[in-house]
Amino acid sequence: MKVVIDYDLCEANAVCQDNCPEVFRVEDDDTLTILIEEPSEDLRDSVKRAVDRCPRQAIRLEG
Repeated sequence: MKVVIDYDLCEANAVCQDNCPEVFRVEDDDTLTILIEEPSEDLRDSVKRAVDRCPRQAIRLEG
């Protein structure tokens, strides 16, 4: 599984970080950083929750 962000849509509102802080971090300058681009399967549920709850639908999973 690979996490892909559409930075044109992302508003860095931290919903993803709230749902999966192991993978997502919103920086002090309001930009989103992916901490683990290809997270392990044990994080799949929390990553999927972050994808589903993104208000701008800026996150998707490949694989």
